[in-house]
Amino acid sequence: MTLWDKGGQLETAVARFTAGEDPKLDIVLLPFDCQGSRAHARGLYRIGLLTAEELAGIETELKAISAEAETGKIVISQEQEDCHTYIEDRLTRVLGEAGKKIHAGRSRNDQVLTALRLYQRDRLGRVREEVIEFQKSLAMLVARWGDLPLPGFTHTRQAMPSSVRRWAGAYIDALSDDIPFIDAVSRMLDQSPLGTGAGYGIPLPLDREFTSAEMGFGRVQENPIYAQLSRGKFDLAIFSALVQLCFSLNRLASDIILFSLSDFGLINIPDRFCTGSSLMPQKKNPDLLELMRASLHVVTSAQSRTQSINANLISGYHRDVQWTKRPLFEAFDVTIDSLSIAALLIDALEFSEERCRKAMTPDLFATERVCELVRQGVSFREAYRRIAAEFSLTSGDKEST
Repeated sequence: MTLWDKGGQLETAVARFTAGEDPKLDIVLLPFDCQGSRAHARGLYRIGLLTAEELAGIETELKAISAEAETGKIVISQEQEDCHTYIEDRLTRVLGEAGKKIHAGRSRNDQVLTALRLYQRDRLGRVREEVIEFQKSLAMLVARWGDLPLPGFTHTRQAMPSSVRRWAGAYIDALSDDIPFIDAVSRMLDQSPLGTGAGYGIPLPLDREFTSAEMGFGRVQENPIYAQLSRGKFDLAIFSALVQLCFSLNRLASDIILFSLSDFGLINIPDRFCTGSSLMPQKKNPDLLELMRASLHVVTSAQSRTQSINANLISGYHRDVQWTKRPLFEAFDVTIDSLSIAALLIDALEFSEERCRKAMTPDLFATERVCELVRQGVSFREAYRRIAAEFSLTSGDKEST
């Protein structure tokens, strides 16, 4: 039975279409919906709409639902549509009248907002943890190999001397800039939408400050219309942070793929991180890195989809946004997985000292020789031309200015 059922009969095909993927996707949201429902039940008790006994029963059953959801034992039926209906159906089945009282003072609109906000806060915290671990892996790489020279590239051509320390340090610094971005988005998310109803408030004396604190939010999202508008807005802020992280992973993966080519041989990727070919027995493929590189495009496509769906809607709730759940979940999953596997790979990465030193060919030091002449009093342009002549550089090889 749906939460909005008034006794009519909905066309089967319509029911299936409107429920969409929610019966499967909402398994992810169940523990967070239980968390929000527990705070809401305590709020109802606080204003006298639940007895102490009813509250105790509801809390016990919500705890059981949450535990079962974590183990994958729960199935949400097509008829139930979503996790919100599943919870109320089960509370009613187990507790009777107490279960029927749980929806007083809320709409599915602020219920899903609350569950999503709790989910987003949790996952963003997990992303931050993975970033810190990835930084530690890069720092350990520097500790092992930092002094080893590496050629630096411009235009995908060897350009100037560099080192493992400078190369890995670039990604450490990039992640250091990403962390405040994550923190800023987390602060934006730190406001409770529970109690805003369908977007226009609830005519009951709900203590929103109380339920907000129960869920660990720093403040209440005051304006109920903005609560609905914030769903797409906050999603896009999250995507912006995830895109920054995946952008760094994309570049890192491309570097390692290039450096590990047999023509370069600067890096060795251990066999346990490589796949093979079903046809060519000699192949050692960097599939892991290729998927990591593509994570950026998965997240940017999720960002684009979410932005497009939310654009041009008037204020208030619209069912269109149901389509934004999957891209949000996918973006978090691919970012967390990519960060985790990147740290694992970096921990095992090996550099070839012989190949790295051999790659430091005389042309890499051309700019250094120019600067040496400048220190001796030669003008930069004259020094540049002298060294260029030595290397017989053609105009097509020269660095563009």
